[in-house]
Amino acid sequence: MILYEFPLQERIRTYLRLEHLFIHLQQLLPRVDAMDHHFALATLFEILEVSMRSDLKSDLLKDLDKQKHILDSYRGNPAIAESVLDDVVGQIDQCFEALNILPGKIGQPLTENEWLMAIRSRIVIPGGTCGFDLPSYHAWQHKPSAVRQAQLHQWSLTLAPLAGAVHLLLKLLRDSGAPQKVIVNSGQLQQSLPQGRTFLLLRLAIDEALEMVPEISGNRLMVSVRLMHQGEDNRLQAITEDVSLELALCA
Repeated sequence: MILYEFPLQERIRTYLRLEHLFIHLQQLLPRVDAMDHHFALATLFEILEVSMRSDLKSDLLKDLDKQKHILDSYRGNPAIAESVLDDVVGQIDQCFEALNILPGKIGQPLTENEWLMAIRSRIVIPGGTCGFDLPSYHAWQHKPSAVRQAQLHQWSLTLAPLAGAVHLLLKLLRDSGAPQKVIVNSGQLQQSLPQGRTFLLLRLAIDEALEMVPEISGNRLMVSVRLMHQGEDNRLQAITEDVSLELALCA
C-alpha cells in the first residue's frame, strides 16, 4: 500500500514539510561521502527556511499544551491505561520543555554562524558551491568524514527540539484517525466533513498494484479525491472504474 497524506490546515502543511526534511536529514547524517554531507547541509538550510516563520515555535507550544490537556481529561477513565497515558504525557512535557527553553528563534545558532550562512547564500545558485566560489567549503569537504559528521551532528542538534515536537504532534494526530474502506465511484470521491469537529489531516492508502495516483483537495467542509492512472510514460489520465480505498480523517 502507498500512503498519501493531505493537510487540511496550513500549520499541518508546515509540520509535514518539516517531518519530510528531518527524515531526509537522518538518512544523510550517518553516511560518510562528502557529497552526502553536502546534501545534508542543503537539507539543514531547507529546514531553516521552513522554520523561520515567526509564529512556528508558538504554534508548536500551543499544540503540545492542547494535546496535554486533552489527554489529562482521560484520567480516571477505566478504558484508558494510566501507565500508557503517563508515558505519552511525559513525552509531551519533554518536547514542550526542550522547545520552550530555546533562546530566540528556532535555528538561531545556525543563522549566527557566518561560515554556514555564506554556504547557504550560494547553495541556492546552480553550481554556486564550486571550489572557486567557496574555497573554505571545498577544503571542508576534504576533511576526514568523522570530522564532517561530528560538525553536522552538532549543527543538527540545534534543531532537535523542533524535530521532536513535530514528530510527536504528527504521531498523535495520525493515531486519532481510524482507517475506513470507501468506494471511489468512477474514480472520483467527494465527502462532506462532519460538523462540530476540526479535521486536520486526510490519509489515503492505495494498493501499489493499481498504479493510481490521487489528486486531493480539501478544506474544513469537504474533501475531494480524483484518481488518475500513471502510464509507462508517467502521464496521468483520469480513471472511470470504481475503486476500493482506505481513508482516514484525523482530528
